[in-house]
Amino acid sequence: MLNEYFIRRVLYLVPVLIFISFMSFSLIYIAPGDPAEIMMTSPSGGYDEAAVEAFRIAHGLDQPFYIQYLNWIKNAAVGDFGYSYMSEQSVFETVLNAFENTLKLSVLALAIALVIAIPLGVVSALKHNTIVDDACRFGALLGVSIPNFWQAYLMIIFFSVIIHWLPASGFGHGTDISYMILPAAVLGTGSAAVMVRMIRSSMLDVMGKEYIQTARGKGLSEKIVIIRHALKNALVPVITVIGLSIGFLLNGSVVVETIFGWSGIGNLVVDSILSHDYMMVQGSVLFVAVIFLLINFFVDLVYVWANPEIRYDKTS
Repeated sequence: MLNEYFIRRVLYLVPVLIFISFMSFSLIYIAPGDPAEIMMTSPSGGYDEAAVEAFRIAHGLDQPFYIQYLNWIKNAAVGDFGYSYMSEQSVFETVLNAFENTLKLSVLALAIALVIAIPLGVVSALKHNTIVDDACRFGALLGVSIPNFWQAYLMIIFFSVIIHWLPASGFGHGTDISYMILPAAVLGTGSAAVMVRMIRSSMLDVMGKEYIQTARGKGLSEKIVIIRHALKNALVPVITVIGLSIGFLLNGSVVVETIFGWSGIGNLVVDSILSHDYMMVQGSVLFVAVIFLLINFFVDLVYVWANPEIRYDKTS
C-alpha cells in the first residue's frame, strides 16, 4: 500500500513541477523591461542597439517563448540552470553554494525550535489551565505576533550594540558559529512559537485517550507514560508543522538573511532581483520550489513511520 502511495505521490509531483518551472521561467517576461536592454545599458543610461541584439542572440532571447522554455527546462532537468547575466558564473553552482549556507543556518534554527517547543508544549499541556500554561501560551502568542525583522533588530541592539556578545551581521566564512546564533535564534523562536501551540493542543487530546489510562493502570511511571506513549502519539499531527518549518528554513528567510548579511539563498534572491539577474532568479525560484515539494513529500511518508495505523488508500 505504501509503495502504491509513493508512486502516486511521485506522479502528482510531475505536473506541479512543470507548472512551477513554467512560472519560474515566465519571470523574465513578467518583470518590467527588456533583459537585453537592461544588461547592455551603460552607466550613463544609453545602450547600443547592435550590442543589445548580439546579447539576445547569444542568450537565445531572440527565439520564441516556447522554444526558450523547452530549452531551459531540458537543461534544468540535468542541473544546468544557465549562467548569471552579471557574474557569468554557473547559476546551479551559485544557488547550491547559497543553499549550503542556508542549510547550516536552518539546522541550528530547527534545533533551537525543537529544544524550545517540545518541553514548553508538553509542560503547557500537563499544567493545563494554570499560570504555567498561561505563561507558555502567552510566550507562544508573542513569538507568533512579533515580525522577524523587528525581533532581529531588537536582538542586534541588545546582543551586539549593548552587551557586545555577538556580531551584528556578517558571514564569518560560514564556519564561525557566533555569526549564526542571532539569525538562527530569530528563525528558531518564530518556528518554536507555532510548534508550542500545536504540541500543547495535541498533547491535551492524547492525554485523554484510553491507552494513556491503561498505561497508568499498569503501574508505569508518569515519565514513561508521557514520553513513550503520550508524546510519541502527540507528535504525529505536529509532523506537518515541523515539515513546513523545515521547508521555510531551508528555502531561506529573505528578511532575516538580508538583515544579518547571511550569504544564503534568501539573500541571493534579493540581490539577484535588485541587479535584474533574471537567470539567477529563475534558477533560485525553481530550486526553492523543488526543495519545498520534496520536503512535503517526505513528511507524508514520515506519517506512516510515526504511526503505523495511518494508511493511504486509493481515495486519499
